[in-house]
Amino acid sequence: MSKTFTKAEVASFKDEKTGMYIIIDNDVYDIAPFLDEHPGGAKILKRMAGKDATKSFWKYHNDKVLPKYGAKLKVGTVAETAKL
Repeated sequence: MSKTFTKAEVASFKDEKTGMYIIIDNDVYDIAPFLDEHPGGAKILKRMAGKDATKSFWKYHNDKVLPKYGAKLKVGTVAETAKL
């Protein structure tokens, strides 16, 4: 069962021990287990922790990357927010 997060909740996960969450296309991923595997290095992932990384992610990755790694890193989705 997938958990639903607010953006504020995602922003609180910035630590390797408790989880480092990012948002990509309204899905939430814990990138902490992937730090050592990331070809671009852990530094950029740590910088994005707690943020919506959608724009940056798609700038540097093609559409094959997320299906390859996303399933094991996905922890939930972002709750819909009302737009006025």
